[in-house]
Amino acid sequence: MRRPVLPDTLAPGWLVVQLLGTLLIAATLATAREHQPWVWVLYGVSTAAWLGFVVTEHRWPRVAQCLLASSTLIPAMTLGVAEDSSAIILCVITLGRLATMASLSVLSIVLVGAADIVLALALDKGWQGLVDAGVMLLLLLLGLNRRQYEVQAEQAHALLEQTKLAQAEHARAAALDERTRIAREIHDVLAHSLGALGVQLELAEALLAEKSDVDTALATIRRSRRLAADGLAEARNAVAALRRDVPSLIEALEALVDAHHGVVDFEATGAARPLPTAATVSLVGTAREALTNAGKHAPGVPVTMTLEFTDGAVRLTVRNEASGVAGTGFGLTGMGERLALADGTLTSGFEGKYWVVSAEVRA
Repeated sequence: MRRPVLPDTLAPGWLVVQLLGTLLIAATLATAREHQPWVWVLYGVSTAAWLGFVVTEHRWPRVAQCLLASSTLIPAMTLGVAEDSSAIILCVITLGRLATMASLSVLSIVLVGAADIVLALALDKGWQGLVDAGVMLLLLLLGLNRRQYEVQAEQAHALLEQTKLAQAEHARAAALDERTRIAREIHDVLAHSLGALGVQLELAEALLAEKSDVDTALATIRRSRRLAADGLAEARNAVAALRRDVPSLIEALEALVDAHHGVVDFEATGAARPLPTAATVSLVGTAREALTNAGKHAPGVPVTMTLEFTDGAVRLTVRNEASGVAGTGFGLTGMGERLALADGTLTSGFEGKYWVVSAEVRA
């Protein structure tokens, strides 16, 4: 598309109106056929008031409003005495501008317009007074209609700006919430993994320093290596959350079930509803830790996972048959701390021959 030679708007609307009004007033005075000096004095005062309005409108609006009201009332005083129609033309030009001013109250505009109409009826005798008053009234109504349009446009613009500001604040709050979630996720992963890794390395160092049990020290080092690998994988998963949206809780749990190497019977009951990000991440992390423990301590044993939506709470239960002591390391402790931050609780232990992990958040 070709770029237009001239812009669509050469000047603001108010400037165009001021220039046109000034040119019309100048043309009216240039063509006036008036022989009475005092009438020319009033015309000059009215014109000076108009020019003062043009100059002061944006700097001193109150002064400009008074000047504009004066510029329309002064020529109205010459109606019935002026030798031609210059007086009514000056009144119409200045009154029309006054009626469209959004910065002036409707009551003030009506009062000035009513004063002009009264002067026209009082000074102009016969049909001429009625015609002049009718022209003023029509112009006053048209100006007020235009003023209402401008007021609505300004209100719509202000509402649009407020909406944009609200949307920007909402997006900023959402971004901060997401950053907080990711920061907590990475912190939990690193604190868990590095804390456990530090304990294992201290133990290995002590054993090697005393040279009392080299085999145990080597086993501790191998365990440390596994902890480092697991921590790195979890950290990568946490960082990957920056690149994707947080799925719904049910979708995230179904993804865990699909990725688990064993048999998992997953069931969701109750009316599913959106949850806060912190609650979703905490419950998914609990399910991941419980499935990992089940795979380590009871490989090949079927696992039952149930998600229950109730009024005011969501409960996740992971149950598997286990022999001996199930995992009680840092994983479930970290999950409990994370759930506490999301206003939730974690319980774990044996129920008969089953190892049961249950997490609940109020949401």
